[in-house]
Amino acid sequence: MSSPNILPPRRRQNQLFSGLLLIFLILSSVYYMTAPERSEDEKLTMAKEVPLSEITHDYASRTLTEILIRGSNVYAKMSSGSYVQSYKEIGDSAATLGWNDPENPVSVRIDNVELKNFFKAHLSDLLFFVLMIGLGMWVFRSIARSQSTALSFGKSRARVSDGKQVQTTFKDVAGCDEAKNDLKEIVDFLKSPKKYTTIGAKIPRGALLIGAPGTGKTLLARAVAGEAGVPFFSISGSEFVEMFVGVGASRVRDLFLKAKRNAPCIIFIDEIDAVGRQRGGAGFGGGHDEREQTLNQILTEMDGFEKDTNVIVMAATNRPDVLDVALLRPGRFDRRIFIDKPDLVARQQILEVHTRGKKMGKDIDLEIIAKQTVGLAGADLENILNEAAIFAARRGMKTVSQKDIVDAVEKVALGSEKKSRKINEKEKKITAYHEVGHAIVGHLCEESDPLHKISIISRGFALGVTWFLPKEDQYTTTKQKFLDEICGLLGGRAAEEIIFNEITTGASNDIERASSIARSMAMRYGMDADELGIVSYGERQGSQALGVDLGMSRNYSEDAAKKIDAFVQRTIAGQYERAKGLIKAHRMKMDEIVEKLLKIETMSLDEFLEIFDGSKRKKAKVE
Repeated sequence: MSSPNILPPRRRQNQLFSGLLLIFLILSSVYYMTAPERSEDEKLTMAKEVPLSEITHDYASRTLTEILIRGSNVYAKMSSGSYVQSYKEIGDSAATLGWNDPENPVSVRIDNVELKNFFKAHLSDLLFFVLMIGLGMWVFRSIARSQSTALSFGKSRARVSDGKQVQTTFKDVAGCDEAKNDLKEIVDFLKSPKKYTTIGAKIPRGALLIGAPGTGKTLLARAVAGEAGVPFFSISGSEFVEMFVGVGASRVRDLFLKAKRNAPCIIFIDEIDAVGRQRGGAGFGGGHDEREQTLNQILTEMDGFEKDTNVIVMAATNRPDVLDVALLRPGRFDRRIFIDKPDLVARQQILEVHTRGKKMGKDIDLEIIAKQTVGLAGADLENILNEAAIFAARRGMKTVSQKDIVDAVEKVALGSEKKSRKINEKEKKITAYHEVGHAIVGHLCEESDPLHKISIISRGFALGVTWFLPKEDQYTTTKQKFLDEICGLLGGRAAEEIIFNEITTGASNDIERASSIARSMAMRYGMDADELGIVSYGERQGSQALGVDLGMSRNYSEDAAKKIDAFVQRTIAGQYERAKGLIKAHRMKMDEIVEKLLKIETMSLDEFLEIFDGSKRKKAKVE
């Protein structure tokens, strides 16, 4: 689909300059071809002046070889090759001077200087005239181009794909069946609008895709366009807003005008929160703010669709909490489609989609990988398989193996291994006891996630890693699980204190996470009903469901704050004592596990259970 604002092709400019250059070369060639020989001109300037009668005498005596007449100047070439010069009257001709004897071998050449030098005399003027014409054409083209750019400044910059260009379909999207079902109705309407209009149904004007980053919102929108086979206008919300007031609104008008001309079609606005934020808020400006004018125009265009205009607006955001309420009302974005992070089955389907085009080995088990990637979005899973392919290529393999994918999961989740980081033996031993402390305490806590791997190889900012993986996706969490998780986090510090009788900075992140969990138990989940009651404390800013948390405003008294602090301290202190008790009870097993871990650096669950003596997990009561 062509754009109405196309600048003159660069090829035309090249043709213009090529034509001017050709004219210049032709004129220069003609000039040099018609100009007299320089060697002859130099000899004529050095000619000796003699009386005209002497030249006439020499002509009659035939001692000359040539006579050259140029206007009133007469040049005679002697037998020796030298020239002599004289002058004649303007009215005198060769016949009058007696130089017309047909039997005389001396040639008489008449050079019409006025005619011959006319071109030479006016060549510079002609070249200047041609160059001025070329310069004028270039200036006018530049002005026209700048005017065209200025006039197109308010034009929409949406990228347009026709129905044949969009190859993405619902088969390329995995893990969000509910969202696809909601969008299939939109596809059906675009294909067969009369099916709905004849019965009196109205298709939603807009569909808002809400989900965390990487969950496939843009991919779903392209799949709708690919399934429907209609033009697809794609633009980002930030592309509407410019420093000049009114430009964004103009681009909105132009976008919807083009969409109506190409109906049925889809308009997709990615990251609509960049332009659709609530109006009149602090820091957003007044009614003349460029962003607000752009939003007002979007609201007007969506509300002003003709009844039979088959244009559907789709938008994506991960910040629905900041959108203007007028944008979300029925008649504009009628449908809100929530796209969650994929569950176990969905993750396996997404991994299968992203294995297309990759040479996978026969030992690949995507179900195991799906279990190890709890909480990751589709973009993360795609990145994992790409990293696995890079691992395989780096190792000189022809196919991607299960080990490559497992290494890629660990790299994405925990960071790259830093084997080059030099750690002394004391720090290495402290790290080993710290990680094994996490492993033993977490393994003995009933509600803790199962242990997956222990490593004392540095990754990212951590000197070691103890990795727990849930058996299945969990959507609710009990108080006991929170307590077991806090106990497991404090297992590393407890091990350091018991074994070395000293405390290091290695548990700083563990303490932060444990404190955050305990504070959330008191303030958000009402898990201290005796002291604090079943009350939520603090107003959260942002959408926690999408992983966006901009902070919390305080709405409770000092007395409540003291009770919250007391609960946090009491909970952490109790779980810390519990962790120390578990480690003291299994001190000998800890020493055996640490001894082996220092040798192999990375220990799997099977190796851990082999030393710990038994795969059955023991229950640990909360003290």
